[in-house]
Amino acid sequence: MEEDIQKNTNSQSENSTETSKQNIQKEAMGLFESIKKFLHELLDFRDDTDHEATIEAIKADIPFKGATAWILIFAVFVASVGLNANSTAVVIGAMLISPLMGPILGIGMSFALNDINTFKKSLINLGTMIGLSLFASFLFFYFFPLSEDNSELLGRVSPDIRDVLIAFFGGLALMVARTKKGTIASVIFGVAIATALMPPLCTAGYGLAKGNFTYFLGAMYLFTINTIFIALATFLVLKLLSFPMHKYANAAKRKRYATIATVVGVAVMIPAIFTFVQVFNESQIDLQVNNFIKSEIKTIENFQLIGDPEVDINKKEIRLSFFNEVTNGERNLLSNQLKSQEYSKIKDFQLKIKGSDTKSFELITTAYKEKREELQESKNIIAGLQKQIAGLQETISTLNNRIEQDALNKNQDVITFSTIAKVAKIRYADIQAIGFANVLSSSDFIKIDTIPVATVKWNLSLPDSIVSPKERELRTWLQKEMNLDTLFIKRE
Repeated sequence: MEEDIQKNTNSQSENSTETSKQNIQKEAMGLFESIKKFLHELLDFRDDTDHEATIEAIKADIPFKGATAWILIFAVFVASVGLNANSTAVVIGAMLISPLMGPILGIGMSFALNDINTFKKSLINLGTMIGLSLFASFLFFYFFPLSEDNSELLGRVSPDIRDVLIAFFGGLALMVARTKKGTIASVIFGVAIATALMPPLCTAGYGLAKGNFTYFLGAMYLFTINTIFIALATFLVLKLLSFPMHKYANAAKRKRYATIATVVGVAVMIPAIFTFVQVFNESQIDLQVNNFIKSEIKTIENFQLIGDPEVDINKKEIRLSFFNEVTNGERNLLSNQLKSQEYSKIKDFQLKIKGSDTKSFELITTAYKEKREELQESKNIIAGLQKQIAGLQETISTLNNRIEQDALNKNQDVITFSTIAKVAKIRYADIQAIGFANVLSSSDFIKIDTIPVATVKWNLSLPDSIVSPKERELRTWLQKEMNLDTLFIKRE
């Protein structure tokens, strides 16, 4: 009897445990379904898509004529001025008014919908826009006199992995906004700023104007990256939302165009993937080079690095310049550290180290000190000479005063010559020198007369027609000032 009771108790316990497990499983499934439903409602945007309005809106932005052409030209000049003035705000304004995004979205949509006519229109209009933008920016930077390199320009000549990601995710955000019923204008403006299609084209025009093809190719590379990945994002969003394929009159034509679209799409995807991989690898190399400099070089006190490292990916070289002397042992140490697994992307690179010669540095330092001493000695000599000159000037002034005082003592009617000379210079600015003397003269070689003569030296650039009347005025004035009946003017 007791055994039966025990069995019933165990059976009831097992049933209770099984029921509890089933209840937990049901609750877990219910929670999972609730989370799934919440995420679906949160992230699914297919129900909010307007296929026809999206296609029409993209097609409406593809044509390039009339007002659109002028808007593009003005946007190019605004962006060029902003790049020239190194003004981020002005460059952003040019991004907002630029119509370049329309044909790029058209290219992505034409691949997704197998619409060969839209692809042709988009490609032609985009090519025209690019050519006009390059021409306008070339003219601006070629004729504008204040064009020079700055951070806004240099920031568009060396794209990295971040530019690829910005273009791709920006394109995704733009297309999601485009497909939504009631386009979100703020998203479109934000993507226009983030992807920055206009500044690279203006930078390319700057490179052409200055004959710097490195700038030109780098800027066009960045523009190509932005274009390809925005078009790719457009293609993916439209395919994800199951936009209807373009309908053709017959099956053969539809199949032919589908084949063309597929081939072109693959041809575009290949360089897009290659670009992504290449830019990603370059970014990884730059990152590891910077980490190597930070961890292995800047931590050593006696290493004084000059400037930034120069990385040549093609030759697999890293060039470093040091202010201090670098021994062979230190060179080998840095080369061995570079080969560690921490720097897997650059372990095959060669370090090209240029260090300063300590002896040369000491010679330069010694020569510098000697020149400073010579300069100080020269300054002392100049100061002594200046004192001597000041003393001589004071002596000359004293002698002049004494001579004039003697003249006054002899004849009170005689006016100080120095005063007359100063006034004459003020009245006649073209006089370079003036002198006065009583000259003994004889016309019959028997009788001797004393003749007052003023000797004047005029500015040689003055013609005789101007000097002659000035001399007559000067003679009249001198006669009056010196109380002379007769005065002769002699020109030097």
